[in-house]
Amino acid sequence: MNFTKAAFSGVALASLMAGMGMAQTEIQWWHAMGGANGERIDKMAADFNASQSEYKVVPTYKGNYTETMTAAVAAFRAKEHPHLVQVFEVGTATMMAAKGAIYPIEQMMADAGEGFDKSDYLPAVISYYQTPEGELLSMPFNSSTPVLWYNADALKAAGVDAPKTWDDVKAASQALVDSGMDCGVSFGWQSWVMIENFSAWHDLEMGTKENGFAGFDTEFTFNNDKVAARLDDVAAMSDGNLFKYGGRRGDSLPMFTNGECGMWMNSSAYYGSIKSQAGFEFGQTMLPLDTSVADAPQNSIIGGATLWALAGHEADEYKGLAQFMTYLSSAEVQAWWHQETGYVPITTAAYELSKEQGFYQDNPGTDTAIQQLSLNTPTANSRGIRFGNFVQVRDVINEEMEALWAGDKTAQEALDAAAERGNALLRKFERAAN
Repeated sequence: MNFTKAAFSGVALASLMAGMGMAQTEIQWWHAMGGANGERIDKMAADFNASQSEYKVVPTYKGNYTETMTAAVAAFRAKEHPHLVQVFEVGTATMMAAKGAIYPIEQMMADAGEGFDKSDYLPAVISYYQTPEGELLSMPFNSSTPVLWYNADALKAAGVDAPKTWDDVKAASQALVDSGMDCGVSFGWQSWVMIENFSAWHDLEMGTKENGFAGFDTEFTFNNDKVAARLDDVAAMSDGNLFKYGGRRGDSLPMFTNGECGMWMNSSAYYGSIKSQAGFEFGQTMLPLDTSVADAPQNSIIGGATLWALAGHEADEYKGLAQFMTYLSSAEVQAWWHQETGYVPITTAAYELSKEQGFYQDNPGTDTAIQQLSLNTPTANSRGIRFGNFVQVRDVINEEMEALWAGDKTAQEALDAAAERGNALLRKFERAAN
């Protein structure tokens, strides 16, 4: 299809119908993407709107992930909710427990008569959002996984290669500091990177009941000696600034892009930001392996968000929403989104199109996230996590890990406290869900 021609024709037809007084059906989409990614969402909605004349998708930024999910829940209770809301991966259990509030995306697509084939999607992405029976609850959209970003110029000046193991990370950090860098390595989203993904990467259980996939009556087990040993070692790297903590979420990004730290572990989706901000050659490689825990890596798990349809709207509106879901999942749109942002392409077709377009050849390392997610068939320990109240649990983990970095607790003390406090939140969620 000639998309430019189709879009032009769509604009002309939509304008003609507007002039004749024929109103379009609006589809409200609440999302958590600010800045450049928010502009990209606006473009996707505008391009869809221009491609046909019946429906108009209206995207609205509602704050960060937590704020967006909270706003949607409140709006549903007030019966003023949108058709579609973007919810981050750790909100999955909360959305599943919101009885009557969600319209499972697979069911919605079928009811709307829109063709939908789950086999089109990358298994590591889609499995996170399926019921035990295999029904897809929400539409994958922006999926990422943590990688190890590195300042290629700084590593070269220090005479070291990109790390493959945690021993390599420590040695490279020492070489970077010795060569004049302010710090060796930092990371963000520390629960996701250093507990959730460290566990999956080394095939370690994070919680009972298959990390929550097999039932809400789960308990945390991330306070094991293997995770504790790794975190104690990282804390010890604070001496001499081999490691420097830079805050939650993506707060520490400037420490990498301004040349303060030579390595940074965080989401593959920072590709767009790093490309625009870094004044040096950079690269990304797979997460480091702790050779005292495993002989080889298993697979990493995703972060990011999916799109949830909310119940209670008209059938015709869902028909338009289903068409928009097909558009968003198309190879052309997903390849563009992937290449612009660093989020993984959610479909095999988008991945293959990116290959055909020479993106990975021209930008070496940009397929690292896909390789990590697809490294091995996921196990019960590496499929992902599905814990209730996990938004709050992550806050607890952040607090306890910050006590570790401050030298107020050992890793075992911090992890034990996080598990105990987290289990209390799991029981609270379990009671509410039942």
